[in-house]
Amino acid sequence: MKTTFKKFAAALGLVLIGTILTAKASAECLSYLPGHKASAVVSPQSWRGAEFSSASLVLVSDHDSDDSIVGFWKVTFTAEGNKEGPPDGTPIDSGYVQWHSDGTEIMNSGRPPQNGNFCLGVWEKAGRSRYKLNHFASGNVIDPTNPTRIGRPGGPTQIVEDVILSRDGNQYAGTFTLDAYDTPSNGNKLLAHIIGVVTATRITVHTPVSSVF
Repeated sequence: MKTTFKKFAAALGLVLIGTILTAKASAECLSYLPGHKASAVVSPQSWRGAEFSSASLVLVSDHDSDDSIVGFWKVTFTAEGNKEGPPDGTPIDSGYVQWHSDGTEIMNSGRPPQNGNFCLGVWEKAGRSRYKLNHFASGNVIDPTNPTRIGRPGGPTQIVEDVILSRDGNQYAGTFTLDAYDTPSNGNKLLAHIIGVVTATRITVHTPVSSVF
């Protein structure tokens, strides 16, 4: 019985060694293919997962960045602390925002679509659950005398936000600064400076329409 077991163990060992050598040889062969670099071969250490299944193998680099802010949000901007300009509590804007994992952001503003209501930004992590956003918008000035309300091209608007994400990750709040400028042909003069608070609620696949409209 012991002899049979020893033979089986020896045979199994040879099979395992053969498998390892074959895998190594295959990897080395790939490194010599035209246009293929040896460094491009993905090693098991590059993956995270307790079980070797397609559902559990995820590249470690995919989880290295802090993406807690990433997602779809309903956002509101409210004036606060302005010595000159809109009084506290004045609605400045509201809309929908998406923060992307690559550090970019897009907002669908509450501005009339014909005057430009999409604007773009970039963000970075500034601390624990804290994020800073630099956001630019451009469009046309609203002309109430025009039936379409489309006026002349307007200058750029810069919005800078400093926000903190809630512990559950479903809200964020912080401050914003909005600076609106005239067109380059007029020297990009500062036309408006508004500060206030920004608040947002996360939208998920389960969010009902009654919660965001």
